[in-house]
Amino acid sequence: MFQVNDLVVFGTHGICRVEVIGSLQMSAADEDRLYYTLKPLYEAQQCAVYTPVDNLKAPMRAASTREEAVKLIGRIPDTPAMWVPDERQREGMYKEIMMRNECIGWLQIIKTIYLKKQKRLAEGKKNTSKDDFYFKMAEDLLYGELAAALELEQTAVKDMVIERIKDEEKQVMESEGPDPFLQE
Repeated sequence: MFQVNDLVVFGTHGICRVEVIGSLQMSAADEDRLYYTLKPLYEAQQCAVYTPVDNLKAPMRAASTREEAVKLIGRIPDTPAMWVPDERQREGMYKEIMMRNECIGWLQIIKTIYLKKQKRLAEGKKNTSKDDFYFKMAEDLLYGELAAALELEQTAVKDMVIERIKDEEKQVMESEGPDPFLQE
């Protein structure tokens, strides 16, 4: 069980602070049940999110520590890009990764779509709207969690992650090895 002031990651709300643990005075709430009142750190609207302490359906976990965030950023070169040419299968894979609620999965989505987007731009093509949607969602979740862990602004985290992806892309291009960004 989490404690008040703990940072947690909750579903698509991303990084949240536990504000209150207790019963809710709402008609839809079970009076005998304990709830977390969560405050998302980076949602534009000031809102509270309520979830039962014993909720097994919605993914909630402890937020990454500073050490875990640094380690994840160091793993960027070793994180494989993945690409599924069929758009429906690709979207299914993205949904599955998003449901796991893990930083490494969000990083994979960001890396894959970023590299693929660069390739498509070089070919005079645009990214698909589905790829843009999952890229933005993965960015919001990952950069928010890492920003909280590293005590940085989300833009600084984004710059750090994208710079490491670009460095890897440049090294691959200079080595003239096989295209790691799987052909469509």
